[in-house]
Amino acid sequence: MSTTLTPSAPRSVEQLIAQELNVATAQVSAAVALLDEGATVPFIARYRKEVTGNLDDTQLRNLEERLRYLRELNERRDAILKSIAEQDKLTPELDAALRAADTKTRLEDLYLPYKPKRRTRAQTAREAGLEPLADALLTDPTLDPEATAAGYLNPEHKVESAKDALDGAKQILMERFAENADLLTRMRTWLWEQADIVATLVEGKDKDGIKFSDYFDHREKISGIPSHRALALLRGRNEGVLHVSMGLPEALESQQPHPCEAMVAHSIDWKHQQRAADNWLQETVRWTWKIKLATHLETEMIGRVRELAEEEAIQVFARNLGALLLAPPAGARTTMGLDPGLRTGVKVVVVDDTGKLLEYTTVFPHQPRNQWDASAAALAALCIKHKVDLIAIGNGTASRETDKLAAEVVKKVAEHTRITKIVVSEAGASVYSASELAAREFPDLDVSYRGAVSIARRLQDPLAELVKIDPKSIGVGQYQHDVSQVKLARSLDAVVEDCVNAVGVDVNMASAPLLARISGLNTTIAGNIVAYREKNGAFANREALKQVPRLGDKTFEQAAGFLRIRGDNPLDASSVHPEAYAVVERIAGAHERAVKDLIGDIGFLKKLKPEPFTDDRFGLATVTDILAELEKPGRDPRPEFKAAEFMEGVEEITDLKPGMILEGTVTNVTNFGAFVDVGVHQDGLVHVSALSEKFVKDAHEVVSPGDIVKVKVLEVDLPRRRISLTMRLDDRHDDAPRGDGGRSQNAPARGGRNSGNAGKGTGARGGNNGGGRGRTEAPANGTFASLFAKAQQEKQGKKG
Repeated sequence: MSTTLTPSAPRSVEQLIAQELNVATAQVSAAVALLDEGATVPFIARYRKEVTGNLDDTQLRNLEERLRYLRELNERRDAILKSIAEQDKLTPELDAALRAADTKTRLEDLYLPYKPKRRTRAQTAREAGLEPLADALLTDPTLDPEATAAGYLNPEHKVESAKDALDGAKQILMERFAENADLLTRMRTWLWEQADIVATLVEGKDKDGIKFSDYFDHREKISGIPSHRALALLRGRNEGVLHVSMGLPEALESQQPHPCEAMVAHSIDWKHQQRAADNWLQETVRWTWKIKLATHLETEMIGRVRELAEEEAIQVFARNLGALLLAPPAGARTTMGLDPGLRTGVKVVVVDDTGKLLEYTTVFPHQPRNQWDASAAALAALCIKHKVDLIAIGNGTASRETDKLAAEVVKKVAEHTRITKIVVSEAGASVYSASELAAREFPDLDVSYRGAVSIARRLQDPLAELVKIDPKSIGVGQYQHDVSQVKLARSLDAVVEDCVNAVGVDVNMASAPLLARISGLNTTIAGNIVAYREKNGAFANREALKQVPRLGDKTFEQAAGFLRIRGDNPLDASSVHPEAYAVVERIAGAHERAVKDLIGDIGFLKKLKPEPFTDDRFGLATVTDILAELEKPGRDPRPEFKAAEFMEGVEEITDLKPGMILEGTVTNVTNFGAFVDVGVHQDGLVHVSALSEKFVKDAHEVVSPGDIVKVKVLEVDLPRRRISLTMRLDDRHDDAPRGDGGRSQNAPARGGRNSGNAGKGTGARGGNNGGGRGRTEAPANGTFASLFAKAQQEKQGKKG
């Protein structure tokens, strides 16, 4: 029976995106044109507001992602249309339906009957001349199947009995029914709403798979399973511990006829009416579901679960990375970096306020040498010699012991200088230390000292140092090893780009990796800028950048506004783009003032109206931005630096007692809660239900990586090294959540600084996480400039 196709008028890519973003098609067309010309999202969002009608970075990132998808869709559509046309089967109705298909799934459903496939039993049956038999029995169920089939015997094609003929006809109808695009759409939608995802233990794997014990007998709505639980189930399946399948609730599974079989029957407009062929047709319908559709749709449904879970996990990683990159910098201060160790000693470096390495050594305060006093004296001498302001202590093995040593050093030098000590994350430091970049920067330095340099520098400026590391190695993700690495890399690269450009870069101080993340620049041009700077000295102004090899006009246009130069033109240190300097000069001229006298005169600037200074090129939005920038040019949007104070005497997990109130640093935020470092080499978990007195759907609404928080210890599970914490300080020990309170790949035990490898555990089951809550409505990945600003405004209680 023919498939019912209901095509709608095809719309352009720009129209589709405009509808999804709820903006005008002209805005989308303008943004697409800019992207196709090579413009970056940060450049378009900041400097082309008039062109796009004020599309912000969130909208532009969503637009960019949808543009990629829809263009891939159109490429696939063209290939399908060509394939069907070459088969001479492209009808006007099918052509219209294919052109109206707005998802890859719908497109593939429509193509399914025409898709070249390996030889099937239905194809063999058609070649044996059995299609007329199938059509006859479907069209007129009053026919007797056995008697009718007797007229279609064909020994040459091994159709030697009526049973053979009926089996062949059944295969033809099963294939036809299963390739009905409308049926597939209806069934897919129904299953997503009604079906469960079911996990059971693989026989004999109970001991090997103990970390998946929460899922040995697990069932929940397939559409409601949270991202972290879905990925835990799928990891259990990949490791051979769990069977994961799709199933219907018992009440539906026991219905007669089976709901899915009923949908197949409805799609062919057939009912069992006790006619001669109805039993045979009923069996054909049943087989269509059980043999052709059930397995296919189960694979597709679980694939959809994975896709949605991956999407959310990537968003979690992206938001955490953005918060980490935009963490407050300690600033340009001489810093000592300590890379803790026991047997191999503590690697010590001192870097100046620009991050340049001044001196390095190794001390052995811990076992087995126990040279505590000599180590403290050596560090104190270095601090006095180089006038150290900060001590950065890596949070790996022997971190708390080394933190105690640093505290003694701070006391020793108190008469000479005031020093602040801070424990910082080592995540990714070993990746940097063994990288080609580190080898070029420190060719004669041992990799362990390079790691200590990275620890010191990431305290001075987290953004400038962390851009040197593959974002995936920073380790603030949720099941980062279980998701599409291509999508993850693309998302994280967008986050890094947004963060770097939100802050801006001092051209005369920045490293090549940091410069390479600036809008319009790449690794080659960034290297050329550094080489030119080293050969010719500091850049005096932005115009001088045009002398850098391969930095042409287009690149200059994209990059200049994000590059800061403290030189002969005060505007070069601001985010005012050189193309708009004339606007500032017009403002200054109108009030008979010098440009440099305008800068920072907040009282005067707040009185100015932007409207008189707009023109055909620079509209109200741009002039308003310029006036705001002139108030505080080149300001760093990151918050003021502060550090958590760990409780004295609490150094190991065994030191923790229920009821303790501690200060700690949020290290990672997931769907099910936040991990907090309280200084015991093992992060504790604040379950999402314990983050606030109010209901919290998304943990990111309350905390971000790097936040300093007060927590109470609820429970300590020493055998499994699990720490349950709460930010609701009135909670009692018996309030400890019994769900996601476990170590996951997001909470590696302290001691391994390459968190890129921290993915071998499993997430804990979220018993209290409202399993039916479904996916978090997370913002798009590339929005950290606006997210960050908004978060700070909310925290400070200021108007945005």
